[in-house]
Amino acid sequence: MDEPTGKRAKARAELTASIKEVAGRHLATDGPSGLSLRAVARELGLASSAVYRYFASRDELLTALIIDAYDSIGEAVETAERAVDRADHLGRWLAASGAVRRWALDDPNRYALVYGTPVPGYQAPVDTIAHATRAVGVLAAIVVDAAAADALDPAAVGTTAPLPPSVEQDLAAAIDLLFPGVAPPVVAQAIVVWSATFGMVSFELFGQYQNVIFDRDAFFAHSATGLGRSLGLRSP
Repeated sequence: MDEPTGKRAKARAELTASIKEVAGRHLATDGPSGLSLRAVARELGLASSAVYRYFASRDELLTALIIDAYDSIGEAVETAERAVDRADHLGRWLAASGAVRRWALDDPNRYALVYGTPVPGYQAPVDTIAHATRAVGVLAAIVVDAAAADALDPAAVGTTAPLPPSVEQDLAAAIDLLFPGVAPPVVAQAIVVWSATFGMVSFELFGQYQNVIFDRDAFFAHSATGLGRSLGLRSP
């Protein structure tokens, strides 16, 4: 890459980052529905046409912010889980779920963007899927590893109710994508565990525990342990 080309690429990357940084602040004050490319351009001191050269529409900018958010939580979960011994399947899950909660509490606006109320009129493109599955892919890897090692608690797994045929059919794609070799009832319970985890995080973040749960650290740790055990995960 020659020097002028390198400088142009660097300048473009820097302006792209600035646009997303300003857009992130606007999300915090105006919400996704109020995001405006013109307002972002105005704060940056640019003509709106300049911003449109980087993001052709509000939805394209939203998509970039959503992908960044999914990658951020995915990286946080992967990093926390990676630090735990591979044979400690329950410990790996507790590290991963704790990282979800910490990320959400540290960055509530981005959490609300990807896990809150859908943005009216916005349809996420398919290229967000790989980013969206990074975090849940960590739970899937834990379950796959535990199943392959025959380390799932049979008492817990044995309580998993038989699935309706239609649900087994629904789960086929998830098994192919994330849970190869794992029995459908276990995959169904993994989805329940993942959903419940985000339910707890959302309740805490959006004030539903007010005057109900005061020691929220202890409550989350206790609940996450119970959820992991309901999936058959154990520590050595």
